[in-house]
Amino acid sequence: MSSGQEIERKFLVHKAMDWKSYAHSSSHIQQGYFAAINTVRIRIRDEKAYLTIKGPSRNGGLSRYEFEKEISIAEARELLMLCEPGVIDKRRYLVDFGGKTFEIDEFYGDNEGLVMAEIELNSEDETFEKPDFIGMEVTGDRRFYNSQMRRNPFKAWKDTLPEAYR
Repeated sequence: MSSGQEIERKFLVHKAMDWKSYAHSSSHIQQGYFAAINTVRIRIRDEKAYLTIKGPSRNGGLSRYEFEKEISIAEARELLMLCEPGVIDKRRYLVDFGGKTFEIDEFYGDNEGLVMAEIELNSEDETFEKPDFIGMEVTGDRRFYNSQMRRNPFKAWKDTLPEAYR
């Protein structure tokens, strides 16, 4: 179980650039959401499952409280059936660069075509190096929250982005 302040920044990934060859691992993720004031998520990641509750975003989406507890796959599958429509389906790749790990999500289904990177930080003003394939920052842009993309998927608004990110 983990809980505490989550500090992360989000970026779009240049689709024409090679980023997969830098990944040292990947995992398949499916996650559903419950109707709530805060974000309540069920996630199955390969052969493990988690219940996560996230508090409201602060500082332009840069940080928020997060509680996470591992649960059984059977519990997660049952809970996913109770979630609101719009399960997020993606593959997450881990890329180490400049002493940090970037989590790069390649989305499927209604969010097909979106590739987004996240980096968790120790403080809101922490500096870090970005690989060349990391593009425009989308931290705080609600369209890129997984909980929002299940209701308003990428396919509905992808044409609002520069072609390098579609």
